[in-house]
Parts: sequence; C-alpha cells; structure tokens
Amino acid sequence: MNQPIYKLALGDAFEQLAPELQDYFSLSAGSGHYGVGQGVFDVVGCRQKWLRPFLSLTTGEEAFFPEYGEGIPFRIENHAHVDPFNRAALTARREIFFPSGTRLFHDTTSAIPEAGAHRLVDHVGRYRRLVTDLKVSVTPDGKLRGVSKNSRLFLGPLRIPLPSALDARAYAEQWWDAEEGKHRIQVKVIQPQVGLVLVYAGRFDYRLVPYLPGSAAGQSLPRYAEPDRWEQRI
Repeated sequence: MNQPIYKLALGDAFEQLAPELQDYFSLSAGSGHYGVGQGVFDVVGCRQKWLRPFLSLTTGEEAFFPEYGEGIPFRIENHAHVDPFNRAALTARREIFFPSGTRLFHDTTSAIPEAGAHRLVDHVGRYRRLVTDLKVSVTPDGKLRGVSKNSRLFLGPLRIPLPSALDARAYAEQWWDAEEGKHRIQVKVIQPQVGLVLVYAGRFDYRLVPYLPGSAAGQSLPRYAEPDRWEQRI
C-alpha cells in the first residue's frame, strides 16, 4: 500500500526514468512529506476563443477553465495517500495564477489492482465526477509519458461512458531538463471534433516539505486538499 503509484503501474520500467523523475514520482503514503512545485507555464489554457464560453460553464468543477495566457506562474502540491476506498493514491492540487484571478485544477490518481498488476484511474475535479484511465510509459530518453482515455461521467447513480467521438484525450510528457536544472511538463487535451481544447507547458522547481505536526501524516489528505466529494466507482 505504501508503494508509489507510478512504480506500481510501471513495474520494472520505473527504473528507466531519469533519476530526477524517479525522485519526483517516488512519493508514497506515510512518508511524512508532500511535494511542492513552483514555476511558470510558457503557455496555459484554451487557445480557441470560440470554445472559451463553453469551458466557462465548467469552472465550478475546478478541472477546466476558459482563460489562456503565456508566462503564467503556477504552484502544484502532490499528496500521496490512501484514498477512502483503501487504494494507493496521489492527489495533485494545482493553482494557476492568471492576471484575472487564480484557477484551481486538481485530481486524484488511484492505483487499482488488476490481474497481478496495477492500472491507474484518474478522478478529475472538485467533485471527482470525470474519470479516465491513465496509461503510462517511459520513453527511450527517460521521460514519463501518459495518455488518458476511456472517459466517463458519474452523475448521481448514472455511469455515462463518453463515446470516442466526444471523448477528449490528454497527452502528457514530463522530463528533467539538465541544462536548466528544472522539471519540464507538457500536456495537450485534444477532442476529435474540435481539436486542441486545453494546453499547458512549462518548467518548475520541486521540493519535499514535511507535514506540520498534527496535520495529515501522509496516509490521508490534509483538509484543504480534499475534494468536495469522493467517487468510489471507476
């Protein structure tokens, strides 16, 4: 249960990641620490102006947002924990500091035991209603690559799989830039009918911070990082 979720998913391939990425993705429940990254997005948000009014309807979910900017500072916290359903999990809480205001984007990725291995399932947003499968792999040059697919919505008792014509896929890469001495990340969310929905790409510094006495020791989330609702279904 205290294994890092990306190590559970990648198995032996985890050792092929660049050493700095192995450190980044080695956070596990009960370690007594959480991760803090601070940096700048070269680009972040929705480039298509006509699409932004539609994205503004989803801002309450704290997953998508209508803004677009360049040179935008951001902060991320990574909390390894055990989710309420006894699954090893990692919750990422991102703050994006647009000139017009701060946007929050957060998700919880859980490792699901399956046929002697683990698959990653990502629950997105404030209410964790959008769920996707996350397929991760290591590139020949030691980057982590992730592709989200097979999205579904949980609305009350309903489980609604999104057909491929409507499903948006996220393509992510994270790597270590030795020349800059920084972590780099690039994510593109692409929907077949409209093209690029969301993009963010930038660089950041990262460190581990001990939990304060009396706060979450690493098995559970601190209160401010908890979603408004947990979803057990996958």
